[in-house]
Amino acid sequence: MPHRFVASLATLLFFFVTLSARPHSASAAETSIQHRVLIQGNGKLAVVEPDGQISWEMPWGGIHDLHVLPNGNYLTLKDTDKVVEINPKTKQIVWQYNAGKSNGNQGKRIEIHAAQMVAPDRIMVAESGPARIIEIDREGNLLKTIPLVVDHPNPHTDTRLVRRLENGNYLVAHEADGTAREYDGDTGKVIWEYKVPMFAKQAKGGHGPEAFGNRLFAAIRRPNGNTLIATGNGHSVIEVTPEKEIVWQIHQNDLPSIRLAWVTTLELLENGNIVLGNCHAGPNQPQLVEVDRATKQIVWTFQRFGDFGNNVSNTLLLDQNSTSTR
Repeated sequence: MPHRFVASLATLLFFFVTLSARPHSASAAETSIQHRVLIQGNGKLAVVEPDGQISWEMPWGGIHDLHVLPNGNYLTLKDTDKVVEINPKTKQIVWQYNAGKSNGNQGKRIEIHAAQMVAPDRIMVAESGPARIIEIDREGNLLKTIPLVVDHPNPHTDTRLVRRLENGNYLVAHEADGTAREYDGDTGKVIWEYKVPMFAKQAKGGHGPEAFGNRLFAAIRRPNGNTLIATGNGHSVIEVTPEKEIVWQIHQNDLPSIRLAWVTTLELLENGNIVLGNCHAGPNQPQLVEVDRATKQIVWTFQRFGDFGNNVSNTLLLDQNSTSTR
């Protein structure tokens, strides 16, 4: 057999193997970008390396929030009412706060969907049910309370993600209200709010791509003062100005070959790209999508349905953790 033919056959074989190994078919640009991902799904918390290998994992149930602390430990949630710190080296819980039994919550139905370390010895906990943000120390002592405005109170849907802003205020995604609200970090007064529009569509129940609503999951503040909102079952990401004008948006079918379902997490990268979580989207869709904000081109996708299933609601990019906003 001629050497030139053998070489061509080998090249063709390499092409097909490489193509079949790619997690999702999108733009050619995504082949040059890979990320290291911390993810929860299918009953485990895991680290997926850029080459696709799972390098670390431990059994863990569903969560709505996840952080890497300065010491390298993971801050996340457990059951419905606990905030925990995990040492990834030992896979042991090294700190825990039980919101259901602390600071006046005994006997109440409590759900925790967001927590964040806001100082070396200070943790924010968003309590759905009591409808409040609290700050505690590592002994669980109550340091601050901010009552939340909730139009449709329910321990499961009062809040999703909550983030402390650089100015000390709190930006809260109120799921059932369909509203993002910014609270003054000292007085608790609502100083800005935005109700996610329905875009002239009717509400439709469910969790997958056929559902529809405005049950937002996350809101983050851009350096220019605009707010990025993951609209949950609105299948979209929108950017609104302080004056509440939509200046950028991506909707369910705007990205080639991708159909958005319950859009959950947002991660704004230092280069301006946006990484969005695509939960309940089904086996043929990516769980994470990185989009170039300027061009709306797909930069990178993460599709591991077999490993992590249909309910991945929170992730973070470990290689971007020190520079991204999320």
